[in-house]
Amino acid sequence: MPDLPTAPVLLGGEPGSFPHSVLAERHPAIIERVRGAFPYGPAQHRALDALLANCAEGAVEPLPADAPDRDRWLEWDLAEHTGRSWYDVPWLWSESWFYRRLLDAVGWFGPGAWRGVDPFRPFKRAELDAPETDAELAALDGLRELPEEERGRALLHGSLWGNRADLGFRISAAGAEAHGPAPALVADDSEALWSLLPPGGTGTLVLVADNAGRELVPDLLLIAHLLAEGRIARAVLHVKPYPYYVSDATTADVVDALHRLRAAPGAAGAYGGALWAALADGRIDVRAHPFSCAPLPYSRMPADLRAEFAAATLTVLKGDLNYRRLVGDRLWPPTTPFQRVTDYFPGPVAALRTLKSDVITGLSADTEAALVAAEDQRWRTNGTHALIQVS
Repeated sequence: MPDLPTAPVLLGGEPGSFPHSVLAERHPAIIERVRGAFPYGPAQHRALDALLANCAEGAVEPLPADAPDRDRWLEWDLAEHTGRSWYDVPWLWSESWFYRRLLDAVGWFGPGAWRGVDPFRPFKRAELDAPETDAELAALDGLRELPEEERGRALLHGSLWGNRADLGFRISAAGAEAHGPAPALVADDSEALWSLLPPGGTGTLVLVADNAGRELVPDLLLIAHLLAEGRIARAVLHVKPYPYYVSDATTADVVDALHRLRAAPGAAGAYGGALWAALADGRIDVRAHPFSCAPLPYSRMPADLRAEFAAATLTVLKGDLNYRRLVGDRLWPPTTPFQRVTDYFPGPVAALRTLKSDVITGLSADTEAALVAAEDQRWRTNGTHALIQVS
């Protein structure tokens, strides 16, 4: 990270902290949800039981010698953390390790019939097929007559607030199914974002996706708008190479979202057709880089990813996890300048994020004081606040 005063790396060891609740409560709940979603056999149930016990009491274990990604995880600090409690290693690392182990338990990497079967697919499909999605797609018809700038702002905010559709968050967040109206943003650099994507643009937008379903759909709609209005010539959509954090988008989820759009009437269907055509002619490319599932901050990105981000007109990072990886998963003072903690990034970067964890930078002193006075620290984690930040 840049040369800034040190901020503590978030760990899960403090009882009562948000990271501790994720490790101690959310992860066991996810195991039980996954267990009930498929007719897994005895071997998988035993592996899930072992993972449940290991989460609570055990230590980080090495991967077997024949694990397909063993060398990659060794590059990602596995040897350094082996033998340590899940609660004593960086929270970002232990969260990612949980999902790697969960995939192992259900047979994702194995030679059997469950190889490559997404354990989170039933939850993602249910959300994509929900009546709420129908209502959101129907609302696109009302945007047709708006001026381009107003349509663009509406679709940008749709992409931003779509991040509330986070299945892992909802499993453990009390009342998260019944969010109230979206409050004002805690930071809003949207004018700077639009200045990087002017009409007549010939550059490339890189959008690093977060969740599937009702978040991925508005991400795709934003890309379609930017292409149709000539603000970009090309888009690259980064998704996860394998299921991750319950609802994170994979290539299969992109296909599901496109089918959902193409089957819809009105403006939604037209957007779906335009996106399908743009993928066919190369104006949109989908990538699934291994580093998208790395338990590390973007300051440690590999050279090929750095080169891609450097060449982009703008890289947009979606969601809470990408934000944590962008600024470093540390308990920065909230007024730490966003630009300073992202100086290492090789090109212009924007964060669109609904707040679901403790990490935050770039707030004004007045905004921080008002948030603390109104809600203590719940605003950091309950998914009711959001930000648009640009560096």
